[in-house]
Amino acid sequence: MNRLLIVLGLALLAIGLAWPWLGRIPWGRLPGDIFVQRDNFSFYFPLTTGLIVSIVLSIAIWFLRK
Repeated sequence: MNRLLIVLGLALLAIGLAWPWLGRIPWGRLPGDIFVQRDNFSFYFPLTTGLIVSIVLSIAIWFLRK
């Protein structure tokens, strides 16, 4: 458990330091994300982005357990 918390803390630190550059990546604008915009209503569901994040996190956790 300690190892997991240290790795998560370092990952959050790295993301925080890289945030200015990560903001330029078009996350959430991938093909397959659902975006509906009407007159007084907008709906956004990041389907593809969520799947990619889930796959990356699953692979990372799988490697940490080995």
